[in-house]
Amino acid sequence: MTLLDRRSAIVTFLAFAFAYFFSALMRAITATLSPTLTHDFSLSAQELGLLAGGFFMGFAATQLPLGSWLDRHGPKKVILSFLAFAVAGSMAFSWATSFAGLFAARVLCGIGVSACLMAPLTGFRSWLDAPAQLRANSWMLMTGSFGMVASTLPVQWLMPVLGWRPLFWGLALAFVLSMAAIAWIVPSTNAGPGPDGQPATTHVPPATYTEVWRHPYFRRMAPIGFFSYGGMIAVQTLWAGPWMVRVGGLPPLEAAAGLFVINLCMLCAFWCWGMFNPTLARRGISTDRLIAWGLPLSFVVLAAIVVAGPMAGAWSWAAFCVTSTSVSLAQPSVGMAFAPALAGRALSAFNLVIFAGVFVMQWGIGLLIDGFQAAGLAEVSAFRAAIAVFLACSCAAYGYFLLAKDNSAR
Repeated sequence: MTLLDRRSAIVTFLAFAFAYFFSALMRAITATLSPTLTHDFSLSAQELGLLAGGFFMGFAATQLPLGSWLDRHGPKKVILSFLAFAVAGSMAFSWATSFAGLFAARVLCGIGVSACLMAPLTGFRSWLDAPAQLRANSWMLMTGSFGMVASTLPVQWLMPVLGWRPLFWGLALAFVLSMAAIAWIVPSTNAGPGPDGQPATTHVPPATYTEVWRHPYFRRMAPIGFFSYGGMIAVQTLWAGPWMVRVGGLPPLEAAAGLFVINLCMLCAFWCWGMFNPTLARRGISTDRLIAWGLPLSFVVLAAIVVAGPMAGAWSWAAFCVTSTSVSLAQPSVGMAFAPALAGRALSAFNLVIFAGVFVMQWGIGLLIDGFQAAGLAEVSAFRAAIAVFLACSCAAYGYFLLAKDNSAR
């Protein structure tokens, strides 16, 4: 394994980050568009959750083959192939005339951008040293937060001018441009050039996930990845918006401003993790310890949101999302627990856990809201009860994480 030099590492990061920016914008845009889509297509809470979750269903469905393809063919070839589906999904969403059409296009979009984080993380496992991997992961997530910021007020401002359909034409064009940048800049193999200047090669074991699924560290991290990480993304990309509108009583523009605040805070949090992670790693402060210290803070904030109800607005949800970011450190930590030749499979398997969690939490919260209302609760009380169930699941996952602490720390 040969590491990239500083300049090559920076331009490679930027090429991947350009694609991931629009991937994150695509992922989060339904939170801003939810009032419009709900009105135009008469969506229930369950349908809205299913629509947003359809993205993550398509995303999750690709993760297992994606990991094998990344290990076998390298990040560049794989991400270019997948982004073609993102272009098609963006155009299909703009043409949709029914909920079924929206849902199918949303699934296609999820498939198309499903390599936008896994491809760079797989490459970084071979191209960068361990502290730089932690920094690159956090700053890639920071780039995603930039995309989510762009999905809030900027989208809301453009809506009266363009309407929501042309926005997806623009996304299709952005993905085409990102494909061009990756094709031009990113190295063609998993490893950097060898001593003789030729591409380095790595033996790739048979395509199996057995070693990944059986690994004790992977099993330890899976529940918090599913409930805490997946739930945080579900809130950030969908349910914070409807909460501010339907519980807090805010108009759509103010709710979009609230989402802007949430995503801007997330951006700052990931920037800080990227700045300080290498220093913390050098001082022997492990990922496991940071998660153990940080994640309970998110439970306290979420409990306060349930209690506060309509009084909990954008800053409350921003506090929840920021205090949840320690769990994002689990992703590169899982990748580093495996040899580079298995990194694609390990990272994709963990990403499958996370985004399966996002799908379940987005749709599940919607089901719970409708179910609690059918049982006689008022809308505000139904929202609070659904979030309380999410809190209970997250606490149980954290308990398992602590009980499994006999595994080696990273």
